Amino acid sequence: MNIEIMKLNEFILANDFVGSVVLLEGKRDVNENDKEKLIDLGRLLCLKTKEIIFRSGNAEGSDYYFTKGVTEVNKNRMEVITPYSKHRQKYNDASITYSLDDIDIAAEPEVVYESKQNKKTEKLIDKYVLGARDPFSLKAAYIIRDTIKVLGTEKIKPATFGIFYDDLNNPMQGGTGHTMNVCIKHKIPLINQEIWLKWLEKEN
Repeated sequence: MNIEIMKLNEFILANDFVGSVVLLEGKRDVNENDKEKLIDLGRLLCLKTKEIIFRSGNAEGSDYYFTKGVTEVNKNRMEVITPYSKHRQKYNDASITYSLDDIDIAAEPEVVYESKQNKKTEKLIDKYVLGARDPFSLKAAYIIRDTIKVLGTEKIKPATFGIFYDDLNNPMQGGTGHTMNVCIKHKIPLINQEIWLKWLEKEN
């Protein structure tokens, strides 16, 4: 299947199975005209599928709007992974929340290794794993969170597909870029709005 021209029905056929975990996330800065479209996609995917569990990082922007669409239909199919307990708690309507505070990161060597591939936070990752929780070291928690969203842990299933809202003028940067790169490295298929906006057009 050519992922670059994937249609909605093809996505559903390939991904609506027990154990499927689909990432819904992206940039914090969302074009005003796109906010409702992110909500629409979350709602549409939850209505059109039965088994997929959707996952985000509970961040502002894309994560919030995608999640809002899913939880309007069925909050039991939404899970979030947060960098610390009570992160944006009042905006979290997902039925399942995993916090890094409850995960033994040192016991997840693959997560640590992949997180350290983000060179901007490499040294902070080591400090965080060793127990540092000062405001500076907590920056590492966001990258570790992004890694776990893709790879999972001993108790969290890995993602099977990624749907992103990216900055198409400056793609694959920051935490979103890190998450996308982990997907690519581990052969987890992903798409951005160049594909999924067409799904919405077909439905309207």
